[in-house]
Amino acid sequence: MLAYILRRMGVMVVVLAAVSVCAFVIIQLPPGDYLDDYIAGLQARGTEVDQAEVEALRHQYGLDRPLYLQYLRWIGKIVRGDMGYSFVYARPVEALLKERLPLTVTISVLTLLFVYAVAVPIGIYSATHQYSFADYGFTVFGFVGLATPNFLLALVMMMLFFYLFGLNIGGLFSMEYVGAPWSFGKLLDLLAHLPVPIVVLGTAGTAGLIRVLRGSLLDELSKQYVITARAKGLDEQRLLFKYPVRVAVNPMLSTVGWLLPEIVSGETIVAIVLGLPTIGPLVFNSLLSQDMLLAGSTIMLLSFLTVVGTLISDLLLVMVDPRIRFEALQS
Repeated sequence: MLAYILRRMGVMVVVLAAVSVCAFVIIQLPPGDYLDDYIAGLQARGTEVDQAEVEALRHQYGLDRPLYLQYLRWIGKIVRGDMGYSFVYARPVEALLKERLPLTVTISVLTLLFVYAVAVPIGIYSATHQYSFADYGFTVFGFVGLATPNFLLALVMMMLFFYLFGLNIGGLFSMEYVGAPWSFGKLLDLLAHLPVPIVVLGTAGTAGLIRVLRGSLLDELSKQYVITARAKGLDEQRLLFKYPVRVAVNPMLSTVGWLLPEIVSGETIVAIVLGLPTIGPLVFNSLLSQDMLLAGSTIMLLSFLTVVGTLISDLLLVMVDPRIRFEALQS
């Protein structure tokens, strides 16, 4: 097992190196750089631009160097734990991420708990009561949830709350608490604003997980070992949760690799629509303005979480499923 983990960690290093190159090249593909966009904005407002000052800034940020030297400088700082300085926000990238990370993680973790708390019982019930009225109802909910984009659901809920109750559900705080120091009142205000983004973000994931768990469990319930166990009189609840459910959760565990980056980044489009102060809109703005250090550092962070999450997912599958454990030990 140790050799398997070490081999996977070696692959992770290669994957992250390849991702760093691809991310740097793709971000640099649009013509110009941050300073070009900044100068164009100043000129559009009629502001005089001193060319000498522009060249000094270009040299200061290393934008006058060849691309491969810019990459080596950037990746060298990343390896040393220095994410650099954001051009747009004029602040260290690490400080920007630390500022938005707690709220992003809070929303994402609560959404994840909501998804599993709702989807797992419904998926099991739907599979064990196949073709019942409730099963048809959950199936309709699953298809509607999968077909409705989260950002569209966010717009619909914002419109309904405003016209029916006169409430603005955008953001995570009321106007009087925006920018205010943390207090018990601000915490209560945050808790009052959390249900809407949690429901919006969790709808599609809940619907998809219900369909996955239902299909996997139905497949297990039709297998010979379940039929034999029932014929021998094994208690239905014990049979269900000891064997079929344990195997049916494999597809759920295999998606853990996607959960870690989602917890950090959140749903970018939904966050923009609802005005959530999470990391997703921060990265979006950095890409629009070609803020290489902020965009590249965040992409590398999400990539690192993805490969780590994939390793954790594989190890969980090895722990849960003896068949996978045997293959892992043999490889």
